[in-house]
Order: sequence, then C-alpha cells, then structure tokens
Amino acid sequence: MEENPALFYGLSVLTAAIAFAFAAYLYFWVKREKVRNARIAEISLLIQRGAETFMRREYRLLAAFAAAVACVIFIILPEPIWHGGVMNNLAMALSYIAGTVLSAIAGRIGILVATLSNGRTAERAAEGIKPAFLTGFRGGAVMGLLVVGCSLLGVTAVLAITGDTTILLGFSFGASSLALFAKAGGGIFTKTADVAADLTGKVELGIPEDDPRNPAVIADNVGDNVGDVAGMGADLFDSNVAAAASALVLAQSLEGTGYSTISMVFCYSFLGLLASVAGIATAKVGKNGNPTKALNSSTYVTTAIFLVLTAVATAVFPGFSWRIWGASSVGLLVGVIIGLTTDYFTDDTKPIVRKVAHASASGPAFTVLSGVSYGFISALPAMVGIAVSALFAYSICAPMGDGYAIFGIAMAAVGMLSIVGMIISNDAYGPIVDNARGLAEMGGLGEEAIRIADELDSAGNTVKAVTKGFSIGAAGLTVISLLGAFMSEVNAALEAAGMPLITGFDIMDPTVFFGTLVGAAVPAVFSAMLILGVDRNAQRMVAEIHRQFDEIAGLREGTASPDYGRCIDIATSGALRELVPAGVMAIAMTLAVGFIGGPEAIGGFLLGNIVSGLLLALFMSNAGGLWDNSKKYVEAGAEGGKGSNAHKAAVIGDTVGDPFKDTAGPSINTQITVVSLVSSLFAAVFAAISVF
Repeated sequence: MEENPALFYGLSVLTAAIAFAFAAYLYFWVKREKVRNARIAEISLLIQRGAETFMRREYRLLAAFAAAVACVIFIILPEPIWHGGVMNNLAMALSYIAGTVLSAIAGRIGILVATLSNGRTAERAAEGIKPAFLTGFRGGAVMGLLVVGCSLLGVTAVLAITGDTTILLGFSFGASSLALFAKAGGGIFTKTADVAADLTGKVELGIPEDDPRNPAVIADNVGDNVGDVAGMGADLFDSNVAAAASALVLAQSLEGTGYSTISMVFCYSFLGLLASVAGIATAKVGKNGNPTKALNSSTYVTTAIFLVLTAVATAVFPGFSWRIWGASSVGLLVGVIIGLTTDYFTDDTKPIVRKVAHASASGPAFTVLSGVSYGFISALPAMVGIAVSALFAYSICAPMGDGYAIFGIAMAAVGMLSIVGMIISNDAYGPIVDNARGLAEMGGLGEEAIRIADELDSAGNTVKAVTKGFSIGAAGLTVISLLGAFMSEVNAALEAAGMPLITGFDIMDPTVFFGTLVGAAVPAVFSAMLILGVDRNAQRMVAEIHRQFDEIAGLREGTASPDYGRCIDIATSGALRELVPAGVMAIAMTLAVGFIGGPEAIGGFLLGNIVSGLLLALFMSNAGGLWDNSKKYVEAGAEGGKGSNAHKAAVIGDTVGDPFKDTAGPSINTQITVVSLVSSLFAAVFAAISVF
C-alpha cells in the first residue's frame, strides 16, 4: 500500500519549523555573548559593513539576472506560452523566483550571524578553547539549520501546491543559478583579497597574516564571509534541493507501483534534518580538547542517528522499502568515507601535508609540484567512492522493477546529503574562526588567545576540506540521478510527439560522442575563467597595496592607518565584473549542444561534464586544502617556521591553492548541477528543435 504524501508534507513543514526555532535559539545565544574589546568591536563592524555592501551589490545584479531568466521561463517553459499553458508557465517562473529568493535569504542571514560571531569567538579565545569553540560552532550552526530548513520548506511547498515535479525543477534551477553566481562572486572576492594580502604582506614585507598595517586585511576577512558563508550556503542549498528534486521527478514516475517513493524522499529528508539538530546540540569540546575531533564526532553522531531513524521509519510504514533504505545508507556511508580520505590528504597531523611542507624547504616549485601531484592522487578515492555508491545503489534497487535502479542512485544522493545541516554547520564554523584569529591579533588579545584561535582555524581548514569533498561527492550522485531525470523528461516529450524513446546513450554514436567531448571541456574552461578573474583582480589589489605603502607616510611603521575601504571596493567591483561570464558560458554551451545535436548529444554532454567536472573539483579542492594546511604547519614552527624560505614557498603554494579550493573547485559542482537542470528543463525543446 502507498502512504499518503500529505502526512509527510506536514511532517516536513513541522521539522523545518523546529530547525528554525533551534536556529533562533542559537542566534540569540551567540548574540548574548558580549564584545568588550573596543578595537575588536570596531574591526568587526568594518567587516560587517564590507560584507553587507558586497552582498547588497551582488544581490542587486543577481536580481536583474533572475528577473530576465524568469521572463524567458514564462515564455517558453515548460512549453511555449503560445501553446496555451499560461498557468503552468507562470507556476514555473514563480517557482524559479522562489528558489532564488530562499537561497538568497539563507545566505544573507548566514552572513549576519557569521559577522556577529567572529568578534565574540575571538574574545572567548582569551578565556579558553571550550567557550571559543562553542561560540564559533553555534554561529555556523545557525547557517546550517537555516539552509536545510529553507530547502525542505521550499521543496515541500512547491510540490504540495503544484503536484508537478517538472515545476519543482524550476525551483531547483532558481536555487542552482543563484548558487552558481553567488559562489563564483564570493569566491573571486575572497581569493582576490587573500592572495593579495598574503603575497604583499607575508612574502614581500614579512609582516604577520592579519597585521592591521596591511590594506587588504579587512577585505580578506570580509571575503571569508561572502565566499565561505553566503557562497557556500547557496551552494549546499542548491545541492540539497537538486538531490530532492531529481529523486522526486523519478519518484513521481514510479508512483502507483506499490511503493511510497515520494513519501520516502520527504521522510528521509526531514529525518536527516532532525538528526542534524541532534548532532548540533551534542557538539562540544573539553577544556583541553581537540576541535577537529569534536567536529568530526558530531558528524558521526548525526550519521548514526539518521541511520537509526530511517531504519525505524522503514520498518513502521508499510509502503517503505528496505532496498531504498539500503541505497540511501550506502550513499551516506560513502560520503563519510570520502570525508575521511579527504582528511588524510589535508590534515596537518597526517603525512601528506608534512611531505609538502618539507618539499617547500627546497623552494616554491617543489611546493607546487608536490601539491599538484598529491591533489590528483586524492581525487581517486572519492571518484571510486562515488562510482561504488552509484553501482551499489543501482544494484540494490534494480530488482524492484523498471526505473527503480536510477531512483536508487537518487536516494543515495539524498542519503549522502541527509546530514547536510551538520556539514554546513562545520563549514560555516571555518570562516568564523578564521576571522576570529585575525581579530585576536588585531585586538591585541595576546599570544595564548592567538594560539587558541590558530588551533580553531586549523580545525576549520581541515573540516572545510572534508565538507567540500562530501558536497562534491553528493553532487556527483545528484547529477547522475539528474541524468535519469533528464531521460524521464525527454521521453515524456518524445512520447507525446510519437517519436522513439531514449533507452540509453551509446558512446559510439557520433552525436553522443560530440556532446561528451564538449561537455568534458566546459568545466576546465569554466575553472580557468574564474581563476583568471581572481588573477586579474588580485593584481589590481596588489598595485593598490603598493600604492598605499608608497604614498601613506608612516604606514610601514604603524603610525598611520591604511585605506581599507579602497581594497574592499576593488574586490567588490572586480568580483561583480568577473562572476557572470563563466556561468553564462556554461549555460550557453549546454543550449548550443542541445540545439545542434538534440537529446542524444545532451546525454553525452552531461556524461562528459560530470566526469571531467568531478575530477577537477576534487583535485582543486583537495590540493588547495593541502597547500593551506602545509603553510599553517610551517607557521606552527616546522621546517624553520615563520620567515623561513620554506614559509615563503608554502605561502606561494597557498596562494595558488586559494582560488583552487575556494573559487573554482566548489563552483564546479554547482556548474554541473546547473547544466543538468537546464538540460531537463529544455528537454522538450531539444526534442523538437535540433540541427541533427
């Protein structure tokens, strides 16, 4: 028998409300902590204002873009308006706008809480690691709860109101398109400032990382928030929505077979959010504890709670299948394994980071060569993990009947993203403690407070690398299921037109192979455009920093203050100028391949895009994290410590890795999702209009 999905709609809304209530409690808990250091309060305000200025200008640009896309959607999707489907087209356009708005709201509130938490975390570092960790983590947890709560609420509302999963793809496209530009824009901003500050400060002038004499230091702290909080939040909001949307598209085509597929998607989603609430509530570190261990332990607790809750639900509800539970569990467990392998390559207590640090003693060329090599090697376990989880999920669910094998892969993605509330909390913790470290130095809190903040920051870098691997892995499974959703959508259009259905994509077909080659090239070009954006913008900022040191008397000696606002403005205007072309290129290439080669070419395009994109995303994310922690390992005293030749080489490696791990790498998985959704939304158009 099939369960009534309305019950699970209601439970999903209730769970989202619980998450919002808990997020409000954590927000006010953080806000009650006082900032007593006047210098920290002043700098925190500068960071907050800089972040707000960037977000306001970015959202204004993205609002214009979203409005233009919504008009196009209204005219041609899900079918041209002159065919008479005005209400469906209006629903699709409104759904798209809702996806962009909810994603923007989650990111905006995340910025508010992160900039509220950084100074408080810095001051708590003077009291010990336990209060500082709790303040930083709870600030990040607000973001995690809001992102997942908003995504669950949005998906539930769209499907409950329209009952049409094709309209839900419009909501997912809204989330993905905003995420693509928000992640790219935030990534370009943060790495412009980070690269410029490191090269001029540490390498040229030999001053500390967060020295207030450096004109780029406030822009660097602003960038941590707009890139790693708002951009990352939009990215994982998109991944969560896309996983649910692809699963629900496939589930709707399977309803009536005796299994409660739609109900299972919603049930597992809200149980994942409940598990994250429980995991966040239990996160703590002892007086002399290890923050990395505390963050990872909370992830394992959340994983265990989810597995138990979903097993109970599968046993209780008659229409639920243990095979689907198995597929979901495989996805989650493989996600944890991907995280652990990423940790091995990026944690400074492990041998790989130390090998790169040792290579740095021989010069920056060896830093780069070793980091690139280990970065490529690190991609293998995650790629194998994604392949194995897809294979297992497919095999487990295939005996259930036609269509269930691909649905199993979709549920593996839902499973991998089920604990995304905890994943985002860990990720948002990173920029908060990174800012706190700088504020502790600029506020003169003393060496012990800086040491504690450094320890928290190192944990944040390690866990950020783990969460990036986790989210990229989840994106891999999601886009495989989106490929299934594309086939479902295009076959519905072909059936309506009385044309033969697509049963698969033959790589020996020249049309499919054409699409595969083009699709494989797009992530490389997309990455290059973003990294060149950072390169051009950072060069402008380096020139500005040199100008200020040359023209402002007393700046080197610390008797005069730099013009922080000028560097913030350079990072902002440059990021806004550079964020659009790469995303537009990816979308335009998808449309071009579809109109040239039709659905078969798009199938090949998505295949090439997925494989190439996942490899590059994993390589760049892990190599960047590896270089970052190698630098921190040297700064902690290894290989000659700060000021040594190894330190200068490690800083250069870190500046290469910065746009890898925080701009291009995490943006690629969003790019893959966007082109997959564009393909599904335009499936009927490609089926009707193509050159070949």
